[in-house]
Amino acid sequence: MLVKTFGAAVQGIDALIVTIEVSVQNGISFTIVGLPDTAVKESHQRVISAIRHTGFDYPRRNVVVNMAPADVRKEGAAYDLPIAIGLLVGSEQIQAPELDRCIIMGELSLDGSVLPVRGALSMAIEARKRGYRSIIVPQANATEAAVVNNLDVYGVDNLRQVVDHLSGNVPLQPVVFDTRDEFARAQNRFDFDFSEVKGQESVKRAFEVACAGGHNILLVGPPGSGKSMMAKRLPSIMPPLSLAEALETTKIHSVAGKLKSGSKLMTARPFRSPHHTISPVALVGGGSNPHPGEISLAHNGILFMDEFPEFPRQVLEVLRQPLEDRHISISRARYAVDYPAGFMLVASMNPCPCGYYNHPTKECTCPAGAVNKYLAKISGPLLDRIDIQCEILPVPFEKLSSTAPGEHSADIRRRVVAARAIQDARFSDEKDIHCNAQMTSRLIARHCVLSEQAMAILSHAMTRYDMSARAYDRILKVARTIADLDASADITPDHIREAVSYRNLDRGSWGRYQ
Repeated sequence: MLVKTFGAAVQGIDALIVTIEVSVQNGISFTIVGLPDTAVKESHQRVISAIRHTGFDYPRRNVVVNMAPADVRKEGAAYDLPIAIGLLVGSEQIQAPELDRCIIMGELSLDGSVLPVRGALSMAIEARKRGYRSIIVPQANATEAAVVNNLDVYGVDNLRQVVDHLSGNVPLQPVVFDTRDEFARAQNRFDFDFSEVKGQESVKRAFEVACAGGHNILLVGPPGSGKSMMAKRLPSIMPPLSLAEALETTKIHSVAGKLKSGSKLMTARPFRSPHHTISPVALVGGGSNPHPGEISLAHNGILFMDEFPEFPRQVLEVLRQPLEDRHISISRARYAVDYPAGFMLVASMNPCPCGYYNHPTKECTCPAGAVNKYLAKISGPLLDRIDIQCEILPVPFEKLSSTAPGEHSADIRRRVVAARAIQDARFSDEKDIHCNAQMTSRLIARHCVLSEQAMAILSHAMTRYDMSARAYDRILKVARTIADLDASADITPDHIREAVSYRNLDRGSWGRYQ
């Protein structure tokens, strides 16, 4: 008897429907075809044990399992459950009249328990797109998949529950999840607030500008000046995720297996902080079986790289293309996958190896030339891609001991959201352009027109600090954001001056007199 069940394979961050054909005929053998990996081939023993522990007989006959399309590699143990159901129906031990309208995925334990899988949200999205009525997934993935509307999602703990549901003996109740209500209620939950930061008003302003325009930012300052503390508070002033962004972000984390059991829709922008010992593959994604890297896990959020110069040069250089293209392509001999990487880079570093160059009270002990050598660990092309470079100094004692709270994140966020609304209207007709940091040369020429006075100030700064053409574009983008924060249609000389002040490391005097 030939039976067809349906599952899904994850490719990149999307899913592809897989037809699992199970043929039970005369003979004694078991064969799986359709480009399965080792984990899929090993499903034989797991399925046998799970079927027997559930109270059924494993058919001692010739079993052939074909996974179509045959030219797509099938990876992981998530195909155990649809194979087991196909065997039970094919050996006529159970009846499942609704089998052709349902996607089934789950890893089986030897006792018949169903274990969680990766990419359940992507599978549910594809199931609804292809017109399936329901999807059966492990209980740990049920709330994640239930984010998708107009699709019945059933969470199961063991093989027996799946059999009873499909045969109609004990129907399961679909998991109910109000996506929009949950999304609206969780928009303003943050563990950190800028009101807890003492002083550092100029740095807070730089962060506000960065979030308002989606600009990359680098903080340079001595140890203990508050670089990491303020970076952790950045999500609290970034614009809220849209529902589409939340779905995309959740899908990436689901595919990477980063969602906790019982997780629902991600409602806060991701904040990823990899250690400086990370490898290039772990950062950008890839591997023998490609998975999203840290830059994709930070999509729609923040990638915070503390101790920036301590990262290996090769790791830093692989950032250059994703920072420009906002996606990363991973190519293999048989296929290629594309992962989104629209993140905001936030980096921090000490000004020198000892950490006290330019410190107001402590003396730098580094030998001559050490400052420039330390900064040279960050290449010029990478530095050019960072719009805002901000020097940060320790907080004076009188401000540190003050009990007066600083400005709350909610107040800063309102200004950021207002500036982003201006940009949304500005780029409403542009594809994949949502903020000033993403402007192309054509859009810069259209939206960053300067007066003669403003152009003269910019010309003088470019000449004096010997800035590159890319730095010129960055200054204009940042100036446009500052104007948006002021609700100004024109970029004024003051906006240009502030934007130029955020190019600290472009200045020829930095580190020269050390």
